[in-house]
Amino acid sequence: MKTDFDESIGNINIIPQNNGRVLLNLYNNAFYAVTEKKKLNIENYESIVSVSTKKIGDKVEVRVKDNGNGIPQKVVDKIFQPFFITKPTGVGTVLGLSLSYDIVKALGGEIRVETKENEGTEFFIQLPIKNNP
Repeated sequence: MKTDFDESIGNINIIPQNNGRVLLNLYNNAFYAVTEKKKLNIENYESIVSVSTKKIGDKVEVRVKDNGNGIPQKVVDKIFQPFFITKPTGVGTVLGLSLSYDIVKALGGEIRVETKENEGTEFFIQLPIKNNP
């Protein structure tokens, strides 16, 4: 796991349990993706999950990136819907990304995803620095 944290952000007012749920879900998905790709025994493949933060104006951006298999393009538009899953039945939670989406929106933020099949996925979360409960 690689990290790159923007030290200029300082402290922000958040609800740790809610933000923890969002990040834990993204981490779980990223580690699942790289683990599944590792099982393919691709020569010279090194699993990488990275987390970074950056201050952008009056917002904090958090990025969670993996170099797993990516999300199939045909399902990307559905991943934030309740009960939609990309993992096999019984693996993970069916409300993970939907709940993450709802939490981020309730905080006045945005969450989006960029993915390429066979290359990986990156989630971007932007939260306002001020007026965060």
